[in-house]
Amino acid sequence: MSIHTATPNATSQILKSLLHKDHSISIFSKEAAYAIEATAIKTDLDGGKITLEITYSGNSLSPYLKNDTICFDIETLRHGTGEEEQIYNIEHVPAHVTKIDTCTYHLECQLSNSIFASDNRGALRVPFILGMQARAHLNVFLHELYLEGKVRNLSVGGCLVYVSLEDSMALTVNQILPVVTLEFPNSDTFTAEGRIRHMRPFGSHGYAAIGIEFINMSATMTETLFHYVSESEFEAAFRSGLQDNASRVKSRLFIADAKEKKLQYKEEREQIQNTQKSPLLRGIQEIAHQLQVILMFIKSKNLLPEESLYECVDSLLYMINQDQKVVKYALAFLHNEPEWVRHAVQVASQLAMILISRDPHNSQTREAVAGALLHTMGKPLLISEKLPSLKMHMSPSQTEILKGHVQALDHKLSSLGWAPSPTCRDIILNANERLDGSGYPDGKTADVLSERVRLISVIKIINKLTHERNSQQPRQPLDAYRWVNDLASLYEKSLLVEYIQHFGLYPIGSLAKFSNGFLAWIMDVDAKGMPCKVNVIKNLSFKDTSIDTVLENNDFTQIGRLEGTVNPSEYDIHMVNHA
Repeated sequence: MSIHTATPNATSQILKSLLHKDHSISIFSKEAAYAIEATAIKTDLDGGKITLEITYSGNSLSPYLKNDTICFDIETLRHGTGEEEQIYNIEHVPAHVTKIDTCTYHLECQLSNSIFASDNRGALRVPFILGMQARAHLNVFLHELYLEGKVRNLSVGGCLVYVSLEDSMALTVNQILPVVTLEFPNSDTFTAEGRIRHMRPFGSHGYAAIGIEFINMSATMTETLFHYVSESEFEAAFRSGLQDNASRVKSRLFIADAKEKKLQYKEEREQIQNTQKSPLLRGIQEIAHQLQVILMFIKSKNLLPEESLYECVDSLLYMINQDQKVVKYALAFLHNEPEWVRHAVQVASQLAMILISRDPHNSQTREAVAGALLHTMGKPLLISEKLPSLKMHMSPSQTEILKGHVQALDHKLSSLGWAPSPTCRDIILNANERLDGSGYPDGKTADVLSERVRLISVIKIINKLTHERNSQQPRQPLDAYRWVNDLASLYEKSLLVEYIQHFGLYPIGSLAKFSNGFLAWIMDVDAKGMPCKVNVIKNLSFKDTSIDTVLENNDFTQIGRLEGTVNPSEYDIHMVNHA
């Protein structure tokens, strides 16, 4: 296809439209565990130049600089209905680096004149820009596990797809995907077999970018794919203003049918909610996302990014030291994260809170929290055709497979050559052991279990009991405390008492019911452990109406006396982001 290129710098024209909106820029590398946030401080878009400023305290920028080039994503944020989410990926941009001070760098970048590039096999790669969309359906294990994603670029050799970080834990580099289906907005589809060539964190909102190569293509399939690539190339040229052929307008592939419009509207609502979060809640969720990125590097690159792990630990400890009560409330909003991640972050946070209250200067607290964050990571390492998902209702045999997660993580860390500190390793290996020897993996008894392990075992069981797991309904905190108290042979009573003293009978983040028929999230408790600040979200007399009102205890007469905590799912209640 012949495209007119009178515009001085095509990439600049796209960046110009994105930089005028609320946006974020992330510098990435396929070799680095996390992206570096950047700010555009100077632009000469007519000349194809942009200067980015970053703050980076690492030892060297070399992982992000390859042959004096950088790669970055720019994302626009969606704040209202009708706004399109836009993500643009720019790779191998020549960059001149200037160090301003100890941690500040300026990167002067020269943008390419073309929006098109070549893939590793020399084929034209078409970026999906300025609202271009196509969906990807990935069959990971034949007839077992299906993942959904979005196409970011397309060539006759393959495509780049982004999926949620949660879904990426089932994937690894060189993995064969039996079926890859691309579905365009008009419902046209293309299906082929695929192989994962590379993976990396994508942007700053919890996605992974998966590079997929199409394999075992027939001549007919190749011809069909050429057609879709050509149509995508025309659409990208049309949207970016490069196409001067007025004889046709949009490609029919990208005209959404009724089904696609409905899906887009649903996604708009979800993404608008995700932008309405407090900085502290975003910080907690960033730790949850970073744990999944660490898992990606362990599986796909046989590397544990130690620096990234301890950044998670230090961020968590910093937030806890700043305001424990706000952290407790924010932790309750991890309900949409994978179960193993939610459990790890909540347990690690509660362990840190108790250890800090005992001795705020104990150097081993950092190592214990690192162990708690890593402890459940062995579970996604066990995903296979026999255990295709951690979300499913598991059979007894699958439950037995999952009990091997401690050994799976230990073996993986050993194979990576990463040796945790004694305290970190103690938590990783022994957090599931019980006083009477009935735990796993080694059936150790109280006489050989450290005090930290005995403490985390109490925290873990209460967390397990108070959250839905494997279709079992959660218990209310008081019921969970009684259950643990009745099993003194398994859990140390003095540590249960310490836990209750710290988190109370009405924990922050619980849903409380009041006598006048109101439901409210507990945001704060007083010195006696009684709620003193709540977010009222429902009047049961008007079940179809939602409320969003924060009340202090001197206003509780409006909602009645506290009756206790309740299970949100019984009232079809879902947490909204007020943290």
